Amino acid sequence: MSVVEQYARAHIVTDADALAAEQDAVPVVLRYDPDTDPRVVHIRLPGGDTHDWTCSRTLLEQGLRSPAGSGEIRVWPCGRVQAVVEFHSPQGVSVVQFETKALMRFLRRTYLAATEPVHS
Repeated sequence: MSVVEQYARAHIVTDADALAAEQDAVPVVLRYDPDTDPRVVHIRLPGGDTHDWTCSRTLLEQGLRSPAGSGEIRVWPCGRVQAVVEFHSPQGVSVVQFETKALMRFLRRTYLAATEPVHS
């Protein structure tokens, strides 16, 4: 089985000031390695305190349709074309807004990778 890695553009949601609210999208890495654990995906946020978050594929998929959460991560749809992922840590909360299409494309690729035949 093969690793799926996809770069997505996302907006960090903040209430700091109006300029921050209109900041450019930042690159986020979505990663899936079925050989390590076929049930989870990794989401790597940029910045000085780069953090690799892990959540179940099921949680991410459910959160695209209706609010879902488990542990440190919450996911919910935001309108018709966006989804919000909220990450909780001892340092605070990071809220990231994605285009739903990007997350759906990534999930579709993970399911295809998980069903690839093993070649000898």
